[in-house]
Amino acid sequence: MAGIYLHIPFCKQACHYCNFHFSTSLQQKEAVLSAMLKEIELTDIPGDPNISSIYFGGGTPSMLTTDDLQRLFDALHKKFNVEAGAEITLEANPDDIENGKLKQWHNMGVNRLSLGIQSFLEEELRWMNRAHTAVESLACIDKIRDEGFTNFSVDLIYGSPLLSNDDWLRNIDTVTEKAIPHISCYALTVEPATALQKMISLQKKADVDPGRQAEQFLLLMNRMQSAGYEHYEISNYALPGMHSHHNSSYWQGAPYYGFGPSAHSFDGNTRKWNVANNALYIQSLKHNHIPFEEELLTPTQQLNEYIMTSLRTSEGLNLGFVEKKFGVDKAGMTRRGLNKWEKENKVMVENEKAVLTKEGKLFADGIAADLFF
Repeated sequence: MAGIYLHIPFCKQACHYCNFHFSTSLQQKEAVLSAMLKEIELTDIPGDPNISSIYFGGGTPSMLTTDDLQRLFDALHKKFNVEAGAEITLEANPDDIENGKLKQWHNMGVNRLSLGIQSFLEEELRWMNRAHTAVESLACIDKIRDEGFTNFSVDLIYGSPLLSNDDWLRNIDTVTEKAIPHISCYALTVEPATALQKMISLQKKADVDPGRQAEQFLLLMNRMQSAGYEHYEISNYALPGMHSHHNSSYWQGAPYYGFGPSAHSFDGNTRKWNVANNALYIQSLKHNHIPFEEELLTPTQQLNEYIMTSLRTSEGLNLGFVEKKFGVDKAGMTRRGLNKWEKENKVMVENEKAVLTKEGKLFADGIAADLFF
């Protein structure tokens, strides 16, 4: 089974903590959409695979009209065998949530929403340059439930200079009190060449505090566990039975097809990525050419990717799988590398599976890098 990822390169505003912003003129939107439809048509699909998930994400796909989305749905169903119970996710901003849109999305097959809420605090939303308000953040959850959506997720950001530990706990409690099925939480990062990075360098804004971010991550883990949520990936929590199928497949190394500017695809051995430039993407597809680069992953690269992604999940790193796919020597070296972290109580190894402890989750990237070949 495979998944489909569609990258929709449009945003309403340039949030000053990232550099992701594209023009959203009607003319360009139609040109990109037409190019995406052409890419779907031209893509070679070996083996006639069944599709178990579709994810409309990156940018703001909720800005597309329902007619636009329907055209993409029609093209995908014509090209692929989409399973009857496939998980179909649409990313949306709270200010795009309207009863009419929700009903139309539901009717065309969307059965999961991912909401870029970021915070339930007004001051933080203004600081992040978000288009929605705290009131809209709360209201959109009720609208979604009223329309019959039972599977949805919200994104929250922690570790900003404005966010106190008490405020962060209030954000978490809002999620748990409303029994939101899924939550993705990310530490604020300062990307190079962004307005935020410039303001920090000029000392016009406070820099992020890694120590506070670690505190807030620990608060998050404890609070979510107490509320009955499963911490199934470093940044993701879900009520039982509500894990993201699409993301879980990605972390397990399942193949997926990506469509749109800068979208990535993976077949198990080769990774492909489309050009990010909208104009070049559009012009190439006008000439029936998909503008992409690709990389054939070596066994070592595949092993390192498996180490990185598996350690981030509650299922952990399976040493038996490493031995079967990469050999006895690699499994033995990985096991010996884990010994140090096990002694420091950052990794627990049981039944040939290595899982990060709560303390170890604070050092996930460093532990994975230490195990790389």
